[in-house]
Amino acid sequence: MALSPGYNDESVLVIETFIRDKVRDARAKGAVLGLSGGLDSAVVATMCARALGSERVLCIMMPDATTPPQEMEDARELALQLEVEHMTVDIDPVLDIFRQKLGGDVEDHAFGNVKARARMTVLYYHGQIRDYLVMGTGNKSELLMGYFTKYGDGGVDYQPLGDLYKTQVRSLAADIGLPAKFIEKPPSANLLPGQTDEDDMGIAYEDLDRILLGIEIGMGDGDIEERTGLPGAEVARVRGIVTATKHKRRIPLAPKLGIRTIGWDWRE
Repeated sequence: MALSPGYNDESVLVIETFIRDKVRDARAKGAVLGLSGGLDSAVVATMCARALGSERVLCIMMPDATTPPQEMEDARELALQLEVEHMTVDIDPVLDIFRQKLGGDVEDHAFGNVKARARMTVLYYHGQIRDYLVMGTGNKSELLMGYFTKYGDGGVDYQPLGDLYKTQVRSLAADIGLPAKFIEKPPSANLLPGQTDEDDMGIAYEDLDRILLGIEIGMGDGDIEERTGLPGAEVARVRGIVTATKHKRRIPLAPKLGIRTIGWDWRE
């Protein structure tokens, strides 16, 4: 039998209930998120508006010089359709200051993470002044591969899509009626010109998600190779990345000295 993540049509209800409950439990007034024009942020924006009401959602577009104009146009169009509060914050002036202060040649990938952290700062500023929670837009595939910026797009209060693989997010997007252009466009972090997720990770999401599912359910590399038909070396590579990026998915650990230690055995 083929190994592939299925889609549970109860996911919409579970996620919307999650959003509503977490905002209520925090005694917050609403939710803020970055709206990039991509699929994941479009899904989270839509589900926040459905769960909380459009009047309790703020979407912020945060372009820089490398952001494709069409992405911002798609983001604005969706925000208008959802009737949520939205704004555009150009982060280039902030990035220019960073470039000047860092001095010398700026390394592209490291500076891409500076962009993500600048956006996180904008979201938390507006979240604090409104008493809104910051909702992330990461999916399970990205999180397991460490394909996010630590304290950047990974710096959020909650991840509504964090237990759905990318292929499952596409199914959910169709389920809630998102336009096909969001589902079909190549996923990109848009931190570098021409960047795509699949080029960066070296694997298509359809293949990646099958491997990750095998890892999730405790299969060995040989069994995953047999069930997916993918090369064993690729399975081992993905497993290695999941292991190496573990630190990105956990709070900073302390050496264990007490009876219960935060990050180890303290559960909340």
